Amino acid sequence: MQKNRQLCIGLSLATTWLAGNGWRRPDSRAEEICLTDFYVDYAKKAEAARLDFLFRPDALFLKPDMLDQSPGLAGLDPTLLLATLARETSRIGLVTTASTTFNHPYHVARALQSLHWISRGRAGWNIVTALDGHENFGLDAMPGADARYDRAMEFTQVVCDLWRSYPKQARVVDRQSGRYVDRSLIQPIDHQGPCFRVKGPLNIPETDFGRIPFLQAGASDRGRDFAARVADAIFAATPDPDAGRELVSDIRRRVRGHGRDPHSVKVLPGLNLFLGRTRSEAQALYRDTHARQNLERKYAYIEEALGVDVRGMAPGQRLIPALLPEPDRPVRSRTHAALLRRLVIREQPTVAELLDRPEVIGSSHWLVVGTPEDAVDSILQRFNTGAADGFVALPSGSDASLHLFLDEVIPRLVELGVFRTDYSGTTFADHLGIPAGETRSRAGV
Repeated sequence: MQKNRQLCIGLSLATTWLAGNGWRRPDSRAEEICLTDFYVDYAKKAEAARLDFLFRPDALFLKPDMLDQSPGLAGLDPTLLLATLARETSRIGLVTTASTTFNHPYHVARALQSLHWISRGRAGWNIVTALDGHENFGLDAMPGADARYDRAMEFTQVVCDLWRSYPKQARVVDRQSGRYVDRSLIQPIDHQGPCFRVKGPLNIPETDFGRIPFLQAGASDRGRDFAARVADAIFAATPDPDAGRELVSDIRRRVRGHGRDPHSVKVLPGLNLFLGRTRSEAQALYRDTHARQNLERKYAYIEEALGVDVRGMAPGQRLIPALLPEPDRPVRSRTHAALLRRLVIREQPTVAELLDRPEVIGSSHWLVVGTPEDAVDSILQRFNTGAADGFVALPSGSDASLHLFLDEVIPRLVELGVFRTDYSGTTFADHLGIPAGETRSRAGV
């Protein structure tokens, strides 16, 4: 365990506090989620709390039948939104999401480098391979996981090569001689691979603000190996401390295997927060948020993820491992299916218990329903036992949860010495502890 460790903390801007019945609250501002002022308010509060970064997930598809109860991920393009927030903030990191399955590396390289310039070194890239949306991009079906990660590896390599193709040293800006660049330093990448042919160079220069950190969220075997090779931080679903410790241990092992410092990659589980002044208030918020959930959707989710139809089973019947089919069956998300399968093997819940689990009614993320002190205790327990290096906060139920998190949880963590009192650097790489001037080796992109 490293000495003097500090938590790394991000805030999701996925409006998780509007999920379920949250948007129905009179003060939810649900009508404003496509207006930038809505996010500016939260961004400024997060920066005042000295959080490491803002994180905007994304999806390139829409399921209208899901919108009757929640806005979901429908909304503004994440990179455009974060470029707006860059003008309203000065220190906090800005992590956008871009899919390697549905984008082209030249566009992504240019957009990220632009965000890095606009924010003066605060851009981050959440690399996703996506789970759905193929019909919007002319595909008959989603590529398999191996194909998606093969493409992601090549995609990431091309993006990094494009950034190197117009190095900052090339911009001499010599007014006396009239020479703007040293053309000899700007070179095409001439990439020809299985998925992409890209000549280059990129048409925007490298910045003066250090490198752009990468986040990755895949928790499958291929996802973990990809993250161990390229990521600076991993956004993960770890519903219990054992899952967190297993992930941290496995990632450290894989990172070492790729010749990197095993502590250079931060494991940051999502932390779903239903906070109240009292535990009963928090529990009521949790119940009210999920009160209108569609039972058939829960049945369908369990059947897809586990391969077990529980509709005809008695509420008190337990799901035992013998009821589960082989784990290699096709599923939409290997990560979420594995977490639900692990739950059944570990706890053997009744059907009624399973239907009420956060993994089914909400998400597979770490969950705290309680007071700010309960949240602090849970955070310290995971942090001190090596189950997490920090977390991405997902305030839920109402924006009151978000304010309690920023106004009470964060100051308490500061008092306990596990979170910063002020920013020590100006870039996102600084916040993550990436040494100034560090560059990516081409082998590890």
